[in-house]
Amino acid sequence: MHTKKKYSALEMLLWTRYETIFFLFIIVACVAAYYYFDLSWLQIPWTPLALIGTAVAFVIGFQNNAAYDRIWEARKIWGGIVNTSRTFGMFAQDMVTNEHAQKPIENSEINKEIKTLTYRHIAWMTALRHAMRMPKEWETTVKHRTNKEWNIRPPELTSTIEKDIKEYISESDFQYVMSKNNKQTALLYLQSHHLRELKEKGLVWEFSFLELEAILQELFTLQGQSERIKNFPYPRHYATLNHYFMWIFILLLPLALVPQFGEIGMGLLENYPVVGKYFVWFTIPFYVIVAWVFHTMERIGRTGENPFEGTPNDVPISTIARGIEIDLRQNLGESIEDIPGQFSDKHHTQF
Repeated sequence: MHTKKKYSALEMLLWTRYETIFFLFIIVACVAAYYYFDLSWLQIPWTPLALIGTAVAFVIGFQNNAAYDRIWEARKIWGGIVNTSRTFGMFAQDMVTNEHAQKPIENSEINKEIKTLTYRHIAWMTALRHAMRMPKEWETTVKHRTNKEWNIRPPELTSTIEKDIKEYISESDFQYVMSKNNKQTALLYLQSHHLRELKEKGLVWEFSFLELEAILQELFTLQGQSERIKNFPYPRHYATLNHYFMWIFILLLPLALVPQFGEIGMGLLENYPVVGKYFVWFTIPFYVIVAWVFHTMERIGRTGENPFEGTPNDVPISTIARGIEIDLRQNLGESIEDIPGQFSDKHHTQF
């Protein structure tokens, strides 16, 4: 456990190393100018800077809370998809029967109908996760250099929806779905039409049909909630201004911090001449720590704004969907060798 925490701290430092180097450059330049060129006049009082820092801290806190709410809501939505999917798989197996059939069919045909319904549901989850991973112009976190250098990419960006859903539905269904803009909605329409046909044949009792339709209604609700988070970004005026305010504070901070350490050093000259002479250089580690904390907290908020973007901090919808698929296909009686395995982790990240 200790090793894991230590490794996570190292990853955090690597994640922010470019900004940390920039902070180090800023403060070294300011301290050197103060020490060698006697620019002690270039300073600002602490009071306005403290007010700015307080405002920035409040705004960052608001942004992080809002971002966490979006992540948590997205996780609850996909938790609902997990539960509703398992319920649909159970209902499909127990409600498609010959009990009320006008012309009873072989059990193998019933199993085929159940498999068609189950596989189409898997195709719906696959289409939905592909839609959630579709890049939006306001999603920029995934383009950050650290995500690029670690090659953190969800499975949807290395495959296509055509390839991923083709094996789960018939050719006619595939052509119908691919002709629609909202492919996940088209798949739920096909599910409803199929259930109606089974009801008309008597393979699904009328009350069972209503129960199954209610499940589809719940899936439409969960899909709409997921699409709402995907298609409505965190308000840009909050995110953009917060980013600018944070940088204003970080760039002004040396003008108050360096003279303060210089004054402390002057007070130490009489009793501790060596320490007093060089005390101003202690500004460097303190400034880097403060700037790193403010910047990292603001960046954490930015990475949580879009919970389906596909970064390490997002909801692992690919893993969730694949987990549901494995459950449904195992309960159909398929062998583990015929079922695709779970998506592998990368850098301790689930996708």
